[in-house]
Amino acid sequence: MRSLVTVCISMKESGYHKQLQEILSHIRGLKGNVPLHRRESRRGYSFSNLPFTEQLAIWDELWRNENDFWVRLHAYFFLERHLKKDSELLEMWPVIVRWQDQVADWGLCDALAKVYTKILVIAPDEVYAQLKEWNRHENLWKRRQSVVSLLYYSRTKKLYPSFNDVEQLITPLLTDKAYYVQKGVGWSLRELHTVYPEAAVAWLKEHVKALSSIAFIIAIEKMNVATVQELKAIRRIK
Repeated sequence: MRSLVTVCISMKESGYHKQLQEILSHIRGLKGNVPLHRRESRRGYSFSNLPFTEQLAIWDELWRNENDFWVRLHAYFFLERHLKKDSELLEMWPVIVRWQDQVADWGLCDALAKVYTKILVIAPDEVYAQLKEWNRHENLWKRRQSVVSLLYYSRTKKLYPSFNDVEQLITPLLTDKAYYVQKGVGWSLRELHTVYPEAAVAWLKEHVKALSSIAFIIAIEKMNVATVQELKAIRRIK
C-alpha cells in the first residue's frame, strides 16, 4: 500500500488540481443547509472510483488548504461514508488527526468526534493518548474534542472507554472558562451517566458543586427526577 505522501506526489504529477477544482466548483455552487449538502456529497466525481487512499489524499488537501466550512464539511462527509471498515479507519487516523488543527467551530469539531470515537474503539491506546494531549492544549476546540470524542453519542457505540479513562479527562476541565468546552463537559457527563449510571451519579455527588451551570444543565438531561433534585440540593448547600 502506498503512503499518503507517495500518493500526493503522484497526484501532483497527474494534475490533481483539476480534481480539487471539480469539487470546489460543485460545492460552492450549492445553496442550502446541511441536509442538502449531505445529499449532494453523494454525487460521484471523476475520481470516485480511485482507491480509498487516493480519495483520502484529495480530501485531505482540501481540508488543510481551503478555509471554508462547507468544503471541509464535504471532506467530513467522505469520512462518514467510510466508518464501517476497520482497515479504512486505521488508514485515515494519521491523516485526519491533523484536521483538528484547522477546527474553529463546534460543528466541525463534533463532526470529527463522530469519526475519532470510532477509531478510539479499534486503536484505544493511540487515540486516547492524543485526547490526553488535547485535554491540556491551549486551543479550546482541542480541549472540547478531548472529552466529546470519548463517548460521542453513546447509543452509536458498542464498546466504551472505562469510567476512569473518561473521568480523568473530564475532571481537569471542570474549571475551564471556555463556553464550548463546558458544553462538551456536560455532553460527556450526560453520556457517561447513560453508560455508567451508578458510577456517574456517585461522581457527580462528589463534584457537582464544581460544575458550571452550563455543564450541569446538560449533564442532567437524561436523569430521573429524583436524582436531579438530589444533585440540585447538593449544589445549593453552602
